[in-house]
Amino acid sequence: MEEIGITLARTLAGFSVLLLMTRLLGKKQLGQLTYFTYITGIALGNIAGDMVVHRDITMTSGITGLVAWALLSIAMELIALKSSRARVLLDGEPSIVVKKGVIQDRVLARLRLNMDDLSMLLRNNQVFSVKEVEYAILEPNGQLSVLKKPEQETVTKSDLSLQPSKRKYVPTEMIVDGKIVRKNLQELQLSREWLEGELREAGIESVEDVFFAELQSDGSLYVTKRSGNGLH
Repeated sequence: MEEIGITLARTLAGFSVLLLMTRLLGKKQLGQLTYFTYITGIALGNIAGDMVVHRDITMTSGITGLVAWALLSIAMELIALKSSRARVLLDGEPSIVVKKGVIQDRVLARLRLNMDDLSMLLRNNQVFSVKEVEYAILEPNGQLSVLKKPEQETVTKSDLSLQPSKRKYVPTEMIVDGKIVRKNLQELQLSREWLEGELREAGIESVEDVFFAELQSDGSLYVTKRSGNGLH
């Protein structure tokens, strides 16, 4: 019983101090989870957990570690408020992954993102085709900010008294990083010959020259060459 009582007391102490420290760190800890705040959260949790289960760590040492780490984090955040260089060091900076409608494949490679990752982030923003995007910026917290092309801005069909047109396809990846996505071709009952013909019409002779190609809802093909321009 004595051992259980000690464990409960250490748990209560660790929980109370951890709750206080997270409140001191502010809402940014939850609302803007950058790499630095993510590591800070893990570190505080580990220190509190070790204090509870490892009896060789005194409560005084554990609480001191929690308070010290939290105060260091707060100090760094205050420095970042005053210094743009410190903000970049702690949180990183935004990266433009689509610029003027063109996918920045070198930026994606530097960020270690592939087209599946970019497509998923766009879909999270209710964008189902890269063709709709003027700018896409990956924020330091990992979220994607999207600016659509002017002609793609949200206007409902009813606002313009237009009849909605039927979609022939859901926007689908055809080529990613110079390789044909054969599964998608088969599911849409399209052939490699058709795809190569569409590329030739766009002035592209080889699939290997294409970084990304996407079938549009109307059956047209959106193509981005390697480190080149987006072609419609």
